[in-house]
Amino acid sequence: MTPRGEVRRVAQALFGRAALRRWALLILGGAMMTPFWFVTNIALAPLSPTGSTGRSLLVQFAAYLAALPLVAATAAAVPFVRQLETAIVRTLLPVGARWERPDEPAASRGRTALWAVLHLGLGAPVAGATMAVPPAVVVLLTVRPFLDDPPGWLGVVPAWLGPPAGALLAVLLPTAARAAGLALERSAPALLGPSAAERLAEAERHRARLAERNRLARELHDSVGHALGVVTLQAAAAGRVLDRDPAFARSALAAIEEAARSAADELDHVLGLLREEHPGRAPQPDLRDLHRLADSARAAGSPVDLTVGDLHAMPAVVSREAYRIVQEALTNALRHAAGSPVQVTVDAAGGELRLLIRNPMPATRRPGRSGGRGTRGIAERAQLLGGHAEFGPEDGHWQVAARLPLALGRANDRPGRDT
Repeated sequence: MTPRGEVRRVAQALFGRAALRRWALLILGGAMMTPFWFVTNIALAPLSPTGSTGRSLLVQFAAYLAALPLVAATAAAVPFVRQLETAIVRTLLPVGARWERPDEPAASRGRTALWAVLHLGLGAPVAGATMAVPPAVVVLLTVRPFLDDPPGWLGVVPAWLGPPAGALLAVLLPTAARAAGLALERSAPALLGPSAAERLAEAERHRARLAERNRLARELHDSVGHALGVVTLQAAAAGRVLDRDPAFARSALAAIEEAARSAADELDHVLGLLREEHPGRAPQPDLRDLHRLADSARAAGSPVDLTVGDLHAMPAVVSREAYRIVQEALTNALRHAAGSPVQVTVDAAGGELRLLIRNPMPATRRPGRSGGRGTRGIAERAQLLGGHAEFGPEDGHWQVAARLPLALGRANDRPGRDT
């Protein structure tokens, strides 16, 4: 780097926007320290005799040190202090932008007190130096070399040392301000930001929100997506035979009306969940509605061979999720293999519910294709109940197989539990 570039880099580090913001934070800390120092200075005033400059400075320093415990006690006792400091840091330091929310003041008294001592303790000397050093630099550079008997503290500095001392002070002030500001910036996240336990709790809340969004997305995809698929196929079939088979067209239109009404009811249910209302106007379909689901697929032109075993005392949550899995599998069959026969087998044995949906592979479907959102939704539904699902080509058929344990479903079916 060239000398000019090095100078520019140093100037940016000492007087750039970030450095000036940190400096402002320190000066604000010094201003906040003033009332505490004023109280302790009055208390220690009897120890400062008139005419003794050195003794007076020592008492001032003692008042500064005595004010720090008072700062800590006030910050720990007054919750507003943490809120105020958090607002200041959010405004002046870039670290504040990464905090989603400040933590609870009552649970962070110790960290608040430590931050207040650090902020005000570093801010007071920097703020004092910011007011005192610039005039001193000017005097040392321009006046001290020409004074034979300088008053006060100027007499300590020899005439020939005035300009170098002034230049040194001019460099030391921004350097000290930068060091103190960086110390505050690096300490702020740990002392004012959320604690480790609160960050973990926030991450858990975020995970729960994402899980709920995914669940609602699956509900919309499975219920409304199936209805739209059926409506599309039935509308196309009705349009093709409208002139030569009006009876079939009327039947298809009736089926479209029923599918649209059912989709509207389920959409209303999901919207109620999104708005945190109490849904209940539209009971959720389960395995008892499989025959109606099969009839809608048959009306869309796909023969469905439905085999249902003994489903006595089926847990409600398992029944609902299993219905959605079968519904999505039928929707995929209608979409990718319209008109092909579909075999649906549902049975419970060995403490688990077994689902198998098979349809001939269409010529345009590539072997090994794993599916899209629908198949991912099937896998997620099975995993949430502790089961698993598999899908893919098998002997020239596209097959969806799922196993859902019944024991976990009964545990999730406690009264009052919204599943």
